[in-house]
Amino acid sequence: MNAVETAGLCKRYGRFEALRDVHLVVPEGARYGFLGPNGSGKSTTIRILLGLLRATSGTARALGGDAWRDGAALRGRVGYLPGELRLYDGMTGSQTLRYFAAARRRDTSREVSRLAEVFGLALDRRVRAYSRGMKQKLGLIAALMHEPELLILDEPTTGLDPLVRHALFDELRRVSEQGRTVVFSSHTLSEVDELCDHVGILRGGRLVAQERVEALRGKSLRRVEALLPAGAAVDPPDGLTLRAARGGRLEGTWRGSVGPLVAWLASRGALDVVISPPELEDLFLAYYAEQGGEAA
Repeated sequence: MNAVETAGLCKRYGRFEALRDVHLVVPEGARYGFLGPNGSGKSTTIRILLGLLRATSGTARALGGDAWRDGAALRGRVGYLPGELRLYDGMTGSQTLRYFAAARRRDTSREVSRLAEVFGLALDRRVRAYSRGMKQKLGLIAALMHEPELLILDEPTTGLDPLVRHALFDELRRVSEQGRTVVFSSHTLSEVDELCDHVGILRGGRLVAQERVEALRGKSLRRVEALLPAGAAVDPPDGLTLRAARGGRLEGTWRGSVGPLVAWLASRGALDVVISPPELEDLFLAYYAEQGGEAA
């Protein structure tokens, strides 16, 4: 069973289309990276999956139920960290988590203690005294403490230092190993590359790519750096996209088998060549280019 499925999902506000024909599939137990810049439609999709926003058309299912019709029941099985976390400033961290646990009618005290230690958060302070990073840790504990079947995190590393970020990724791998599902919304490509096994790329409300991360890297898009002799002709062959060409130094990406590229570089008397394996950032930019837009 897939943990999340949408078909023909659309959301319009008047004439503005926030989502257009989104077909999303998140396998059960996956760590799914949901990539896209601000305004691409990630948060709108998440709110529809949580049953907090009604789609204009199409279907959205989570954990086997209809996201809108069964939303109240489904939210008991989901953990959610919003992109803009709002908390009660007058409560302590501990009081906040007990309040959330009471709303869920769950005893989460043991898991709260474990997660507070994992993230290094003192729960006896009032939220108003927390830094931004501490509030983010509290939100993460609230999302994780009831051991949800589906965990949806919207930009979860905001405000976290590198050590806590590392602890979070370890925790999310643990969640996945237990057969539970993680949807990790981000615009930071390196994070998705490091953590996730599946990725979806959203642009302008459209899902422009959805594959396993390994499959994306296998599309033979490679990063190229070369040094040509002074005065050498720079007429790049098909497949070579140059980002910079200064003083004989070339930087760009190559799509396809490397034989024709090596032959072209040799014909220009290349003095130095570096051909690197594909990186997720290059793939991201390539998918945006294919859709005729900017990746920004």
